[in-house]
Amino acid sequence: MIHPPPPVVPLCRRVTVQGQVQGVGFRPFVFTLASELGLCGQVTNTGEGVLAEVEGPPEAVEAFCRRVAADAPALARVVSVRHENVAATGAAGFTIAPSLASQRSGRSLIPPDTATCAQCLAELSDPADRRYRHPFITCTGCGPRFTIVTALPYDRPSTTMAGFPMCARCAREYRDPSDRRFHAQPISCHDCGPRLSLIAPGASTLDGDAALVQARRLLAAGAVLAVKGIGGYHLACDAENIEAVRRLRRRKNRGDKPFALMTADLGHLEPFVAVDPVERALLASPPRPIVLLRRRTEGDRRVAPLPNALAAALEAVAPGGPDLGVMLPYAPVHHLLFGLPGDPVGPRLLVMTSANRGGEPIVTDDREARERLAPLVDGWLAHDRPIHVPCDDSLVRVVEGVPLPLRRSRGFVPTAVPLPLAVGPVLAVGGDLKNTFAVADGRSAWLSGHIGDMDDLATLSAFDRAVDHLVAVTGVTPRRVAADRHPGYRSGKRARHRAGAERVSLVQHHHAHIAAAMAEHGLDGALPVIGVAFDGTGYGDDGAVWGGEVLVADYAAHRRFGQLRYVPLPGGDAAVARPYRMALAHLWAAGIDWAPDLPCVEACPETERRVLARQLATGAACVPTSSMGRLFDAVSSLAGVCHRAGYEAQAAIEWEGAAYAHGPADGYRFALALEDGRWVADPAPVLVDLVADLRAGAEAGLTAARFHTAVAELVGDLCVRAREEHGLETVALTGGVFANALLLSACVRGLAADGFTVLRHQSVPPNDGGLALGQLMVAARTAN
Repeated sequence: MIHPPPPVVPLCRRVTVQGQVQGVGFRPFVFTLASELGLCGQVTNTGEGVLAEVEGPPEAVEAFCRRVAADAPALARVVSVRHENVAATGAAGFTIAPSLASQRSGRSLIPPDTATCAQCLAELSDPADRRYRHPFITCTGCGPRFTIVTALPYDRPSTTMAGFPMCARCAREYRDPSDRRFHAQPISCHDCGPRLSLIAPGASTLDGDAALVQARRLLAAGAVLAVKGIGGYHLACDAENIEAVRRLRRRKNRGDKPFALMTADLGHLEPFVAVDPVERALLASPPRPIVLLRRRTEGDRRVAPLPNALAAALEAVAPGGPDLGVMLPYAPVHHLLFGLPGDPVGPRLLVMTSANRGGEPIVTDDREARERLAPLVDGWLAHDRPIHVPCDDSLVRVVEGVPLPLRRSRGFVPTAVPLPLAVGPVLAVGGDLKNTFAVADGRSAWLSGHIGDMDDLATLSAFDRAVDHLVAVTGVTPRRVAADRHPGYRSGKRARHRAGAERVSLVQHHHAHIAAAMAEHGLDGALPVIGVAFDGTGYGDDGAVWGGEVLVADYAAHRRFGQLRYVPLPGGDAAVARPYRMALAHLWAAGIDWAPDLPCVEACPETERRVLARQLATGAACVPTSSMGRLFDAVSSLAGVCHRAGYEAQAAIEWEGAAYAHGPADGYRFALALEDGRWVADPAPVLVDLVADLRAGAEAGLTAARFHTAVAELVGDLCVRAREEHGLETVALTGGVFANALLLSACVRGLAADGFTVLRHQSVPPNDGGLALGQLMVAARTAN
């Protein structure tokens, strides 16, 4: 007698998935996967992530548990998958259940805002599609996320789309597991979604497509418009209209600071900029950052013959710099501004700059935009979907084939940065310039978007709101706050206000920079590194202004191995704004006369020179500085490249541009001496030789190239000495000076040739935008 096989006993398992798993189509993915495997049960969002209960044959349940992470949607970032067997319920079919609120602090993460995907773009351009020309087209694979979420779990009522009830057709798509918009929270169409409006003085308000058509006409006619995007307003104008660009520059009081460009077709720019495959991939990636592209020199055969109208326009957009900041459209409204097939010809290139005044947060509120931007614009292309979280455009450059973030914001925030060590719940408030803060718990840190310079009430208020929001969406309740050691930093005062003095850990500025580089490369701190921290300003352990430092450091401690020789910083911020003051201070320290044939001497008014000479002689209003950033400013003015800085690092950026245009050259040499147990690099011989070159008729570009080589060789010399003394093989290059592509490239190549392992920033900026990551690592290691 043949006995039938025993019946299969169904297995029921509860599966919890944590990470970036909300707003990325994860529940629809789970629904589809469970259905494919013949499983019953349900899936829901919770404050901790995604919770699924699956029931069915054991082999199918096991397959589900393997594939739920391995086959996850492209935008998902699975941090952990936990599962436990539970009692079978006999459920029939598989469903998506309503989201569950949670009382526990969770680790569910909202993904960054993501550029419009190819499928949505195809629908946007298809006259037969019901979302043809819909400025808010989106699906589970693209569109706004972080900037619209107000609370967790991530559902439409917890976003700024809550005020837009779905129409019947959108609701059907939202509920259809086979649809690309299944549970896509920002789903909308012309019938039920947000609407564009164009407001211009003296004209009737236009809505919908009429607003867009008129906006394109105004831009083509030379107008400056405020354009509301995903993370805030931009100021936009036709980049090929020189008068429009100049008008925007005057209204914004921009000085010579470069504008960013947006284009739908890189071909318009390729005769003027070099684009390598890594840069091209970055430009087209889902974050759609601004990418700094090297401008071609006149000797490059790809440069169009001069004079050329577009070349002149690009010089108006970015005067004096070696790069153009370029981005591709990332929101549907951007694509529509450039026009779809059949639209009248409009601007090919748009200036797209953040709608704010220098250092302030980007404008997001509609009423604020009408008031604060009124002196700057000729009209507003707005919409009625609120922006809950401001988010500036991210900025990246590529050095030696590796992306280097200079501003980590839209498209990257709030993606977690993995930590090499577990930390307790901590808030790190960053610095006062380019402020970015971070929260962390366990092995993850979440950095905010770019906040701005902490020198006005608007930025301080934006900082407080952003902290509250990031704490809410990450579930981190900080028990300690980390801040810069500078006693006057507003960020430090904010830290003490939020935490109380007993819970604030103060971290030395350059130690934090080095710790940030270590953390993003996964170093656990068991061995120290040779940290080369070059920037403009950082409060030193001795009360001086540091900025040309070589530290032997781990997370727990740092020791100053080398430094740039101190020179007086006359007048503090005045020396930063007027690089000729820093040049005269360096000449004075080097014993070089202020001869009238030197460009920096000529640039300084005689009365100011007399006052400056007394300051330097007496030390009045002079603090000693070892800043490499200020040395870059000094030599830029000394050679006649830049005497007055209208924006941060202008002198150094134009100095890099001069070196880039010239090409490589043999370097000057710093003098090195061992003093009080550390190596001191004296720039006096560099300045003597640079002055001799100028008097011999050398072009500024040659002196700039020789200076860059000298700094790179100084880094190599100091690192070799540190290796000989401490046996260390790993070098971290950090600080804002290493945003200089020429210098970073030369240091990376030279150190690698000498056998060092080189850490350079790839996840967070080398400037103060990455400071918070290092602060929280040091605070976690040194907290009592």
